[in-house]
Amino acid sequence: MSAFTDLVAQYGSIRADQEDTYRDLHRHPELSHDETRTAAEVARLLTSWGYRLKQGVGGTGVVGVLVGGDGPTVLLRADMDALPIREATGAAYASTVEATDAAGQTVPVMHACGHDVHVACLLGAARLLAARPEAWRGTVIALFQPAEETGDGARGMIEDGLADRIPRPDVALAQHVLRGPSGRALTREGPVLSAADSMRIRVFGRGGHGSMPQNTIDPVVLASMIVVRLQTVVAREIAPTEPAVLTVGSMHAGSKSNIIPDEAVLEVNMRSYTDQTRQRLRDAVERIVRAECAASGATREPEFEVFDSFPLTSNDPAATARVAGAFAAHFGERAEQMALQTASEDFSDLPRALGVPYVYWSVGGTDPQQWDAAVQAGTVDSDIPANHSPLFLPVMQPTLQTGTEALLVAAGAWIGV
Repeated sequence: MSAFTDLVAQYGSIRADQEDTYRDLHRHPELSHDETRTAAEVARLLTSWGYRLKQGVGGTGVVGVLVGGDGPTVLLRADMDALPIREATGAAYASTVEATDAAGQTVPVMHACGHDVHVACLLGAARLLAARPEAWRGTVIALFQPAEETGDGARGMIEDGLADRIPRPDVALAQHVLRGPSGRALTREGPVLSAADSMRIRVFGRGGHGSMPQNTIDPVVLASMIVVRLQTVVAREIAPTEPAVLTVGSMHAGSKSNIIPDEAVLEVNMRSYTDQTRQRLRDAVERIVRAECAASGATREPEFEVFDSFPLTSNDPAATARVAGAFAAHFGERAEQMALQTASEDFSDLPRALGVPYVYWSVGGTDPQQWDAAVQAGTVDSDIPANHSPLFLPVMQPTLQTGTEALLVAAGAWIGV
């Protein structure tokens, strides 16, 4: 047994403390850019283990640096923010938190995407690395990022001078808990998460009384025609072999049944895996909106606002092969190929700005017996809550152990001795 393998095997020594930390994090979720309590707890723990701290990076970001002699530098990242969702899991440690969002509205808050798992796992890995310095050589950067859900947290850390505050890493590593059997670790080379763009579209008509539609230009009808026509973009303009998603998630117009409004607002989400498809989706949306506005005799040109853009996550082939080999050696048959995901992340903004390769993988968070039963019954979609559901609650074990070991094993592929 190597010294690093023995380090990984010490997970049992931190399990109880880590589970307590996880419960505390889950009970106290915080919205994007407001992760002050979480950041303070992360900073307290990292300091107690001997990490050199950089706080307030990009707002509430926390970075701990631990030098263990000459060797490679590995960056390990976890995201900290939660979502404006009211928890319905019924867990003893469920969140009852409410907070004020960026629009000034009071909203419920829940860790419905598993970021509390990510933080707990990285804290566990950081603790074990600090406890066994003889088992590795190099430098560990434990980075706790704010505001992943809004897509600007990683970028904010970069713009706040992250590159000048840390040693340059040789590789950046990150993970996400997803629906799937707990105990498994999955990755793949190349594209793994989609790029995503949200677009807010405002179209203009001429309002009036519902009894006299001939005197109006109805933006509700205009918006409806846009929604219908947008359904053809992926089906008829993108090759069937090229994954893409286009969703109209929001449409607002009017205030009363007998008043034709002046305008309508649509919000569109687009997901893709290549720059070419990404641009084609955006061009198609604008072309169709402008054409439908012209067909309806709109009183003004439409307005377009792109927001919540997420980069493509595409794993470096050589670095991924290294991690996949380490996973296979440690997890055996529990190391699997990750399916292409249509979800999106901003993690890759960090290594892209730092100019280093990266690997992103997933760990399962569903009770294996519950998963197997749902698969057998063909009821996975209805019976197994996915991320962003008010019922999403990863089973605590072996999820925490798997996530902690995955971070250690991946890092050990560079720094282990």
